[in-house]
Amino acid sequence: MITKKSTPYLFLAPYLILFSVFIIIPTVMAVGLSFTNYNAVQTPEFIGLTNYINLFTQDNIFLQYVLPNTILFSLIVGPVGYMLAFFLAWSLSQLTKLPRTILALIIYSPSMTMGVAMTVVWRTVFLGNQSGIANYVLTQLGIINEPIIWMQNTQFIMPIVIIVALWSSMGVGFLAMLAGLLNISPELYEAAAIDGVRNRFQEVFYITIPSMKPQMLFGAVMAVTNAFQAGNIGVMLTGSNPTPQYAAQLMVNHIEDYGFARYEMGYAAAVSVALLMLIYAFSFVARKLFEEKD
Repeated sequence: MITKKSTPYLFLAPYLILFSVFIIIPTVMAVGLSFTNYNAVQTPEFIGLTNYINLFTQDNIFLQYVLPNTILFSLIVGPVGYMLAFFLAWSLSQLTKLPRTILALIIYSPSMTMGVAMTVVWRTVFLGNQSGIANYVLTQLGIINEPIIWMQNTQFIMPIVIIVALWSSMGVGFLAMLAGLLNISPELYEAAAIDGVRNRFQEVFYITIPSMKPQMLFGAVMAVTNAFQAGNIGVMLTGSNPTPQYAAQLMVNHIEDYGFARYEMGYAAAVSVALLMLIYAFSFVARKLFEEKD
C-alpha cells in the first residue's frame, strides 16, 4: 500500500536503482578486483596489496610517464577549462536571448560530438604532410620549411592533446554556470552599485561568484572529473595505445592497456582505484573552495 511517507521513495527509486547498478556496484567490484589476480577468464585469485605495491614501486611506465602526464594534464585542463567556461558563460550572459542561445549551442556542441570532431577536424588540422592545415599555414608564413609529423613528435603530442581537451571541455559545467548567471537577481547589482561597487570586476568578485556557488561547485567537480577521464583524446589523435613514447599516456589509457589489451583485470582495477582517489582529492579541494558556509 502506497502511503504519503513512501511516495518520495518511489520517485527516488529509479535514480537509486540506476545509481547503484552503474556507480556503486561497479566501484565496489573494482575495489575488490584490485586485490586479485584476474584475467577475465579464470576465477580471481586474492593477492592482497600486490597490485598496489607493483603499481607504485615496479611499474616504471606508470611512475615515469602515466602519473606525471595525468597530473600535468589535469592541472592545466581542469583549472584553465574551468576559468574559460566561467568567462564564456559570463560573456554570453551579457547578450540578448537569441545570440546567447546560438553561441551557447556552438560552444557546447564539441563536447557532444567529441569522437567525430576528433577524427574529422583535429586530425585534418594536424596531418603530418603538406595537406595538413597547420603545416600549410606555417609553411605559407615561412615558419617551417618542411611538414611536421605532429602526432608522432613527442614534443607536440601533449600540447595538442591539451588544446583539444580545452576545446571540448565546455560541457554541462559550462551550461550550469550560464544558468546560474542568468538567475542572479538584477537587484543585487543595483544594491551593490549603491554600496560602492563601480566596475564589472568588482561585480563578478563580490556579487556574481558568491551568488552562484552551487553552480561554481558543480562546474569545478565536472572540470576535475572530465580532466582525469579525457584519456581517449591522445589515443584517437595518434591512432595508438600506448601513444608514441608514452608522450600523452594518461591513467585512463593505462587502465585500457592492462584491462582490455593484456587482460590483467586485477591490475587495471588497482589503477582505476588510484585514479578514483586522485579525482576524489581534487574534488575535495573544489568543494572546500565553493561550499556554502553558515
